[in-house]
Amino acid sequence: MPRPQSFGKDTGLQLRMTVTLFLLGLVYVVFVVALLGAGVNGATVAIIAGGLAVLQLFASDKLALAAMGARVVTPEEAPQLHAMIDRLCVQADLPKPRVAVANTRMPNAFALGRSPKSATVCATTGIMELLSPAELEGVMAHELTHVANRDVLVMTLAGFFATIAAYIVQFGFLFGGGGSYGDDDDNASFFVLLLVSVVVYIVSFLLMQALSRYREFAADRGAAVITGRPSALASALTKIASGMHAIPQKDLRAASELNAFYIFPAGVGKGIAGLFATHPPIEKRIAALARLESQLQGQVAA
Repeated sequence: MPRPQSFGKDTGLQLRMTVTLFLLGLVYVVFVVALLGAGVNGATVAIIAGGLAVLQLFASDKLALAAMGARVVTPEEAPQLHAMIDRLCVQADLPKPRVAVANTRMPNAFALGRSPKSATVCATTGIMELLSPAELEGVMAHELTHVANRDVLVMTLAGFFATIAAYIVQFGFLFGGGGSYGDDDDNASFFVLLLVSVVVYIVSFLLMQALSRYREFAADRGAAVITGRPSALASALTKIASGMHAIPQKDLRAASELNAFYIFPAGVGKGIAGLFATHPPIEKRIAALARLESQLQGQVAA
């Protein structure tokens, strides 16, 4: 783990994001070739894929905020939260993002946006009531690190590839091959397309999971460097995990679509389900923060 000397780009994360996008792009080229080989009109492929890409890039943040029942708030509406974000942005040398609040008991926070200039950070009313100011500062610094690292954009693009493939698979199972018994070539092309779509979805999913887990460690490190208090973020994570148990399961399931973007997922799977979690185990995150705390204390002592 790198020494927490200054806040800046995480080289390991940048490399992983580059490799992830390259592999996803390669997989997507194969996917487009399979679409064209199955007889799908090229113009139709371009229009559908292009339209969904634009929607994903420019409207996904608004759709996510709406899904959470969140709204952008002014400094007059949330003075303490705005003051905290102002202070953290100065420390991290970041432009100030939009600040939103979601009216829900679920203790959580997330960041959205294509770039630091178009970003939004959101905290729920549940997390603001649960955490102390120092703990909440650690959480918001974590979200600002996501903004600085631009990993939100990469996750959004990665999600786009998986979404396209998932739609093909769903429509394929709903409508079958679409041909008559005599259309052997059409049926063969369709099943090849369906197989490629399943492979694209699986590969996209696995790449997203691997990137998602690493970016959480990177954001924890960034928050520790910005605030200088890794223990405050560790305490916040412990409280959030405990607070999740008080939220009804149906509410957690309803919010789980944004799991990859939360600081802590809405519901944590056990056993096999835990292997596909978007976040690393909380025990590993807290242990990493404890090591950072020791390093920071050692630097102060020196």
